[in-house]
Amino acid sequence: MTLPADFEFSQSSLQAYVDCPRLFDLRYVRRVRWPAAETRRALENERYMHQGRALHRLIRQHLMGVPTELLSRTVKDPELERWWHHYLESGPSMPGERYPEIVLSASLGAYRLMARYDLIAVDAADQIVIIDWKTNRIRPDRPWLAERLQTKVYPYVLSQAGGWLAGPRRVDASSVRMVYWFANFPSAPIQFSLDEARFREDEQYLVDLTREVTEALSRCCGGDQLPQTEDRRRCRICRYRSLCERGVEAGEADEREDRLTSEDGFDFTLYFDQMAELEVA
Repeated sequence: MTLPADFEFSQSSLQAYVDCPRLFDLRYVRRVRWPAAETRRALENERYMHQGRALHRLIRQHLMGVPTELLSRTVKDPELERWWHHYLESGPSMPGERYPEIVLSASLGAYRLMARYDLIAVDAADQIVIIDWKTNRIRPDRPWLAERLQTKVYPYVLSQAGGWLAGPRRVDASSVRMVYWFANFPSAPIQFSLDEARFREDEQYLVDLTREVTEALSRCCGGDQLPQTEDRRRCRICRYRSLCERGVEAGEADEREDRLTSEDGFDFTLYFDQMAELEVA
C-alpha cells in the first residue's frame, strides 16, 4: 500500500499520523467515511469549530480592508463577539505587507509538504511573522505546542517556498517568527523564533517522519492497517472509533478528563481543531 504520487503531506496529515497511525490510514490513504454517533460533547465542539471558522473569516475580511464597523454589525453570537473584540483591542502586531490565508507548498523528499497559513506578515527589514489564530478553551503549554507539527511545518515550508514574499531569495531561518494568538487569551500569545540549527533539526525530523509513514504503508499488505493509538482518550471524539472497536459513542466530559486536559496538555479543543483541518485537507 502506497501513497499516490501526487499526494501532499500537511501538518494535519502528519499530526494525524503522530496522534494515531490508524487515523492517518483511514482518513488519508483509504479515505473511509465513517461518521460515528455524535454526543453532546461532540456537538458542542462542532459548534465551537463553526465559531472558530467565523472568526477566521472576520479577520481575513478585516485584513483585506473591509470596514470594522460593517464587520462588527454581522456578529450576532456572544462568544464570537467577545473574540472579535479581543482581536480588535489586543490583536498581535502585524508589520508591513500582509498575506492572509495563503497556501504554500515545498518539496520534501519524494513528496511535497503543504501549509495553509492564517497570516504571513513581512516588514521593511524582511522580518517575517507567521500568525495563527486559535480559539482554544485552554491555553496550551509552550513546550507541548513546540512539538506540534504545525510549529515545525509552517516555518519550514515558508523558508523553502516563501522567498517571493520578501523578494526573490531563500528565506533565512533567523528572520522567521511564528506567533500563536489565542482569542480566549489575547494578552498571552505564544511565540517561536528560529535559528539555523533549529530549522535543520525540524527539517530532518520532517524528512524522517514522512519516510516512516511511507515505510509503514509499504509493510502493509492485503487488509492490514496501520496500528491504533494507545491513548484511548483520542478515541472518544474520533469518528472512526466504532470502526476500530473503541466504542460506539464518545465519552462525555468528566472531572478526570478536565484534569487530564489541564495537567498534561491534551486539549480536546485543540484536537477538534485538528479534526476540522482534516475535513478541509
